[in-house]
Amino acid sequence: MVGFLFRVLIVAIGLWLASELVPGLEVKDGPSLLAAALILGIINAVIRPIVVVLTLPITILTLGLFLLIINAGMLGLVAWLFEGVTVSGFWPAFFGSLVISITGWIASSLID
Repeated sequence: MVGFLFRVLIVAIGLWLASELVPGLEVKDGPSLLAAALILGIINAVIRPIVVVLTLPITILTLGLFLLIINAGMLGLVAWLFEGVTVSGFWPAFFGSLVISITGWIASSLID
């Protein structure tokens, strides 16, 4: 449970950083940030693996780069499901998911 909450906090930090750096990606306030991070964590745990398996051939053909598109789609799904997050198109979702992924990668490397 503590590990899950810690991961939600890391995603929240990444989402906040992305909303500060990427034009077109906005988070309404602090509670919305935490709720969106929780929703993104659930989506990444439940829906993303199914999408990754279904798109495995194109992911292999693009040498894994299609996973960036999938991550952008998951962020767009969060914005569609939750009104506290606004994503104004594909590119803000793409760059926002990139910032969130890099933040998570850096946090994981510092912790391990």
